[in-house]
Amino acid sequence: MNWLNSEAFTAFGQHILWSDMIGNTIGLIALALGWRRSILTWPAQFLSGVILFTAFAGHLTGSAGKQVVVMAVAAWGWWQWNRGRQQAQDGSIVVRFATWRERGLMAGGAVLGTLAVGGLFTAYPTLSWDPWPDAYIFVGTLVAMYAQARGMVEFWFAWLLVDLVGVPLNFANGYAFSGFVYVIYGALVLWGLRDWWLRSRANAALEGALL
Repeated sequence: MNWLNSEAFTAFGQHILWSDMIGNTIGLIALALGWRRSILTWPAQFLSGVILFTAFAGHLTGSAGKQVVVMAVAAWGWWQWNRGRQQAQDGSIVVRFATWRERGLMAGGAVLGTLAVGGLFTAYPTLSWDPWPDAYIFVGTLVAMYAQARGMVEFWFAWLLVDLVGVPLNFANGYAFSGFVYVIYGALVLWGLRDWWLRSRANAALEGALL
């Protein structure tokens, strides 16, 4: 699978790797499927993790290890949505806003997780090319996936916060395609946020009318 780390093409002076292009394109598709509340978002996220793991294994062990965690969370998200997909009338997952307690737990987990992972990456420099921003993106991605698995609108806010660091970090480290993908992520996140926001309000209004 060494071809995954070979150059696919050059754009704006940046060398685009096959792994970077394929893995992140699938990740983009997964986000679009999440917007549509399709359960296929989870196999897509899992496949993206597999491709990026294959690309990183052997030379960026930290990045490869992160993809293993992403794949595990994707499998858990698939299980969660399979349990809850019949909650909505159209057979899809019901979306809602998180409670303040859930928001506090996610925010606290993000802070503690970033400190822990950033400390690990700093102690072992071979695990990451940029420890603290890398830890922030990694933990933020996990928080976003957790919120998505629970059908929380905050999933989109978490992705926006990841994008704020992900775009400049990827460009700075030569992963131009990832940087461009994160820009597109931002546009999709805004559309997805609007859709889930309106659906959550509609669900809340329907529940209120039934009480």
